[in-house]
Amino acid sequence: MTNTWMNDPAIAHIDKTKLEFLQDLVFESQSMKKEQMLPFLMAIAKRGQENHITFSDQEIDAIIDTIKKYSTPEELERINKMLKLRKK
Repeated sequence: MTNTWMNDPAIAHIDKTKLEFLQDLVFESQSMKKEQMLPFLMAIAKRGQENHITFSDQEIDAIIDTIKKYSTPEELERINKMLKLRKK
């Protein structure tokens, strides 16, 4: 996935630092196996806390919807897996 999604008008109101943080997350997680995802997500959460990066529920929903618009079928599958982990 390219960073084209970051320029979508649906998320123009979200701080670019937050969007760049998420872009880094996407690139770092691309080659991970399923069993590596949970520890990775926990580390990302800690990094976000250390950098005072938080997201409102509305921001999360807007970002997810936007990323899905620009994703390939394989990326959509990965996103859906990550969303399932988030709900647990």
